[in-house]
Amino acid sequence: MPWIQLRLAANEETAEKYSDWLSACGAQAVTFVDAQDTPIYEPLPGDEVTYWSNTVVMGLYDASHDMENVISYLQSIHPDKQDMRYKLEQLEDKDWEREWMDNFHPMKFGERLWICPSWREVPDPDAVNVMLDPGLAFGTGTHPTTALCLTWLDSLDLTGKTVVDFGCGSGILSLAALKLGAERVIGIDIDPQALQASKANAQRNGVADRLSLYLPEDQPSLQADIVVANILAGPLKELATIITSYAKRDGLLALSGILEEQGEALSQVYSQYCQMNPITVKDEWVRLDGVRR
Repeated sequence: MPWIQLRLAANEETAEKYSDWLSACGAQAVTFVDAQDTPIYEPLPGDEVTYWSNTVVMGLYDASHDMENVISYLQSIHPDKQDMRYKLEQLEDKDWEREWMDNFHPMKFGERLWICPSWREVPDPDAVNVMLDPGLAFGTGTHPTTALCLTWLDSLDLTGKTVVDFGCGSGILSLAALKLGAERVIGIDIDPQALQASKANAQRNGVADRLSLYLPEDQPSLQADIVVANILAGPLKELATIITSYAKRDGLLALSGILEEQGEALSQVYSQYCQMNPITVKDEWVRLDGVRR
């Protein structure tokens, strides 16, 4: 499979933030490299990492990924705006997926929920275990935005509830909701590969009969008890009316994929439709949640 690599010039203060940006824009893997070309592969949550004064943050993307939109978005949030130093390059094919798989370990969220790679043993057979193989879709739990949403779902009583997962990616939030007791989940994504990954993961977890998957143009008219959308701040703002319309009156709504500096403004947008709770922050990313009026 052909790949495109995006290289961003960074330093020890900005490397982690740039890594989050690349992941949020769909990078399949992120690597940090110093001036001597010594790599640090994407660190696991909680690992202590020391970055160099001159660091290159490299994001790996499928060659079909819309890199023009990625660059445009990064330039809009970069501190130097249009002076962002970056390089796009094509890479020879290699087993990048295998290198990433070796570093994906089971992770716990909240009190009950574990996200476990499908190729590893579960650490707690009595817990709520989601077996995940993300394929080419975004969402493993390692990113703060996904972790924020998983922890929120774990805190809820989902028994018998209908959930909308807007921008479902790998299906990680859909599967978590179903394993935590939801009666039905509707996953929506613009990427057909994401729907394929979600379907495969649902079958792997024995919940495919309760998960319905749609492209936006095919989605049915519905209202759910709970709506979760882990995408990016721009689309969340643009689609606020559509996203909130999925939640029934007094339904719950959670949003992530939002940088900390974007949180307050976006909360104001959604406060037109919902009673918003205080913002939850994790590693410079935030979750907004509230109750539909």
